[in-house]
Amino acid sequence: MTGYAQPIRQLISELAKFPGIGEKTATRLALYILHTSDDNARKLAHSILEVKEKIHLCSVCFNLTEKEICDICADPLRQKDVVCIVEEPDSLIAIEDSGSFRGTYHTLHGVLSPLDGIGPDHLRIPELLDRLVKNNVKEIIIATNPNVQGEATALLITKLVREMNIKVTRIAFGVPMGGDLKYADRMTLAKSLEFRRII
Repeated sequence: MTGYAQPIRQLISELAKFPGIGEKTATRLALYILHTSDDNARKLAHSILEVKEKIHLCSVCFNLTEKEICDICADPLRQKDVVCIVEEPDSLIAIEDSGSFRGTYHTLHGVLSPLDGIGPDHLRIPELLDRLVKNNVKEIIIATNPNVQGEATALLITKLVREMNIKVTRIAFGVPMGGDLKYADRMTLAKSLEFRRII
């Protein structure tokens, strides 16, 4: 990277900060940006700034939205008394794309991970408990990833909800252990929701 001019080195360095992007891929992206038209470069820069300025969390489910309440929460046809709990917005999108769920969601924005310093206070669990009481929720579906952190998070939520007279189910393990919901195909996600089980 030392042979490149400083602005290119800086761009490569910034692009390499993206998850899954190494120095070689960052270099290819930087060179593509360099050789693309000024108009395309401006569109890319504008899109990045627009996302940072306009996107925030839904005040109900904490999904990403540009409105106060996301389209799913605002939809009067959704089952408000069934809440699917997911780790991140990309898991929500994966389940939504399966077309098999008509309830609402709650996005935790992470999972328990003591080694990384992430405890219950770092997740949207207090907001979840408050929402369950206020909205007379009948069932929660825990759709955290089937790995150690996801299971620990599911167990904690189950314990916290146990006295609330709410049916607690867990998505079936059509999703492989150690897998990630955002990479699962639609059929696997649909079957996982269909065959969910009581914890």
